[in-house]
Amino acid sequence: MQVKEVMTKGAACIRPADTIAAAARRMKDLDVGALPVCGEDDRLAGMLTDRDVTIRAVAEGWDPNGRCVGDATSEGIADCFEDQDVEEAAGLMREKQIRRLVVLNREKRLVGVLSLGDLATETGDERLAGKTLEEVSEPAVPVR
Repeated sequence: MQVKEVMTKGAACIRPADTIAAAARRMKDLDVGALPVCGEDDRLAGMLTDRDVTIRAVAEGWDPNGRCVGDATSEGIADCFEDQDVEEAAGLMREKQIRRLVVLNREKRLVGVLSLGDLATETGDERLAGKTLEEVSEPAVPVR
C-alpha cells in the first residue's frame, strides 16, 4: 500500500513570513497541531507545530504579531514521498519518534500529511498502527 492511499490530502501551508499569531489562528481554524511551512516556490521549508508556538514563541515572550513563522519553525523536518510504501513511512516515523510526516510528490511539492491517525484508521493494519504508536511514544533518552 502506498502512502498516497492513506495520507490526509490537501494539507494547508503557511509561509515563513506570516506571523506566529496568524499561524496559531490557522491551526485553530483547521483544528490541527502542525502546519507545513512552504516557501515562495511552494516547496517545503519546514514545519510549525503547536509545540513550536508554545515552547519557542510563548515561553520566550515573543510578540506573536511581531515575529514570523520562520523564526519558530522546526528544523530537520522528516518527509516521505506519496509513492513510498506505508510500511517504510511508518518505519521512518518510528525511527524519528514523530507523529506525522509531510508527504511530497517526486517534484518535492507538498501533497499531504501522513499521521499516526491515518495509519490507525486508513490502513486497516492494527499491527502497523500499534507498533508505530508504541515506538513513537517511547520516552526519549535525555541529553546530558
